[in-house]
Amino acid sequence: MSSPGGPLTRHASWHWATPQAHTVLSTGDLGQILRFVRTVHSLTQTDLGALLGYDKTYVSALELGKRTLDDIASRRRVCAQLGLPPHVLGVTDLSDADHRTMLQFGDSTVRLAEIARQSGHASEAVAELWPLVARLEARVDDGHSERDVLNLLARARVGLGVALGNVLPEERLATAARWTAKSLQIAQYFGDPAFTSYVLRMHGNELRKARLLGAAVERLRHAAELAPDLTTRAAVLPLYARAVGAIGNAELFDSSVREADSLLDTVEHTSLFNPFALHEIRLRGLVATGRTELAIQLADRSPAVTTAVAPQWRVIGLITVAKVRLLGTDRGGAAEALDSAITESLAQRLPHQLQRVIRAADGHLPGTRGRAEAALDQLRREMAA
Repeated sequence: MSSPGGPLTRHASWHWATPQAHTVLSTGDLGQILRFVRTVHSLTQTDLGALLGYDKTYVSALELGKRTLDDIASRRRVCAQLGLPPHVLGVTDLSDADHRTMLQFGDSTVRLAEIARQSGHASEAVAELWPLVARLEARVDDGHSERDVLNLLARARVGLGVALGNVLPEERLATAARWTAKSLQIAQYFGDPAFTSYVLRMHGNELRKARLLGAAVERLRHAAELAPDLTTRAAVLPLYARAVGAIGNAELFDSSVREADSLLDTVEHTSLFNPFALHEIRLRGLVATGRTELAIQLADRSPAVTTAVAPQWRVIGLITVAKVRLLGTDRGGAAEALDSAITESLAQRLPHQLQRVIRAADGHLPGTRGRAEAALDQLRREMAA
């Protein structure tokens, strides 16, 4: 509802993001826009007049097209009160230019942050995304809930959450999951299966990393169901396999890995969907589902690392192989893999991977554990500076 004399803010339904709103706004017709606002907020013409500083008769005339707002100041005031970018009513000024620049800059920021994260520079991605998210959230709070703003905010929140999931220590990984969760409501509101599948996939994986396994499996299962094509489904399958393997469900693990394998020749490889990543997932799942001997047999058959494999996945693969080799009593091979993982984790600033090295080495490789603890202490000092 409105508060006379002040702008319409805190839109629970994000009414400017709906397909109907897009159609209305694209006309630039003030009468249609005013009628839409009144319908969404259950306002009378008297209510809307009080908000805009007009009487009921004048509002009626505007809605019927009998009167127009010819002066720029009046159009700008209406846009401010209704939470609209000025260009909707034909006003091009600094605030509208700032709006368009923000969207263009924000889109580039999200894409470049993802490239940085995949290249092993997750902390830089966090530094870029944090101010963008804050600015977009403030804009939505001020009533600017246009579809493009909300879409950008959802993508920026997901990117921030995933980047945090790379740089935070294990005890704080739930923070990353909370950031990705903030995009779910927007994605579901838009009703775009591909986008919703993407948000569910990223959120589900952060839940898994935070050891919230039941919720992770459910989100990833839903993401796979919503996937509108093989490429989108292929992006979900490796993460789903890791989650169902972690809860010990051998049947779902095997079926998801088989399906992923069957798609390797038909879907473009990515940082996650490639033979190297799937090999690591298979090793981890076999151990988690009680098939250690089979994992030991497969440990030395790792596919070659390609440019499609992100740096953090090389670290993840090294640690998993080391764990399997320890199960097969190959301490030398395990120590070599973990030492490489320590070096790479320090270079890529991955504290939770160092924590995984510490756990893997505990009770088996005291020297390796000590080096991992020293590396983790060094990384924490650097990140605190």
